[in-house]
Amino acid sequence: MGVFKFAMNKGKEIIADRNKVAEKAIRKEVEDLGLDDELGNDFSVSVDGKQVKLEGRVPDLETKEKLILAAGNVSGIGEVDDSMKVKSKAKVADSVFHTVKSGDSLSKIAKKYYGDAMRYPDIFDANTPMLKHPDKIYPGQVLRIPGA
Repeated sequence: MGVFKFAMNKGKEIIADRNKVAEKAIRKEVEDLGLDDELGNDFSVSVDGKQVKLEGRVPDLETKEKLILAAGNVSGIGEVDDSMKVKSKAKVADSVFHTVKSGDSLSKIAKKYYGDAMRYPDIFDANTPMLKHPDKIYPGQVLRIPGA
């Protein structure tokens, strides 16, 4: 997919001073979110300063996009280099990524992408388990908007 930009000083604060510690912390975040269930041993996380590189085979496009968000929405990370391959070639509606701005809400974002503010649960569901509550988004956070 390519390299994705993220707000470096926003997001969950799990990054320590050294790249190896950051790699372990991001891997733990992936595990804590339950995104590692089908990844296997060929999935890897490496950190070089502000950039995270994700490599390996993932089960589907949705998991791939969630892994990008889980790694990128971490304080101190500015880019995610996506080098993952998708195992399943099932056709899925294209997603877009949206960077939350001040004043945004899931319903406002749903209105922008779908023309219907009441579709905010679609966005919330697409971003779980990273999002715990529909009202808990913050400026600089990057969200997955499915089928936009």
